[in-house]
Amino acid sequence: MISRHKIRLCQAIFATTIAILIASTFTGRVVCSTLSNVYSSVVGAIAALKGPLHGGAGVGVLEALSELGSVDKVADFVRGKFERKEKIMGFGHRVYKVEDPRAIHLRELGRKLSELSDEPQWFQISDAMENAVREEKPISVNVDFYSATVQRYWGGTERSFHLHFCSQSDFRMDGSYSRAVV
Repeated sequence: MISRHKIRLCQAIFATTIAILIASTFTGRVVCSTLSNVYSSVVGAIAALKGPLHGGAGVGVLEALSELGSVDKVADFVRGKFERKEKIMGFGHRVYKVEDPRAIHLRELGRKLSELSDEPQWFQISDAMENAVREEKPISVNVDFYSATVQRYWGGTERSFHLHFCSQSDFRMDGSYSRAVV
């Protein structure tokens, strides 16, 4: 049976990500505009969703959290990424040049979940990583960063992240297809 907490968690993730035109929705709309069928539209949207600079960014955050395992390793991890000029998933956004407003709500949800969980380290690592990145460079978290943290508390893994993200995106894709063909 799904707990009340998991249902509210799912609702919070959906509410923070569903209302915008994102790359996967846009891709689905483009495919749909060619008068292709709904299946092709959804496949195109899912392909865009899997990219590491879109829905796949959360996978990168989950991998980093798992790799770190504790707050002690965060500073060296962040410093190493910057020295190698590698991206740190969950930071920066093409549109938001300040903190992604959706991330504010997910950060607070992650904090609350950590207090209810017997595994508070996931939020602690996330919080430490956000602070370490800000010390190195003035770049803010995006929705994927704390979405991954929250999904870790939900039981989300690297393998299931796309599924969770895709299920909420299906609502956008279905609505987009319906508007385009009507």
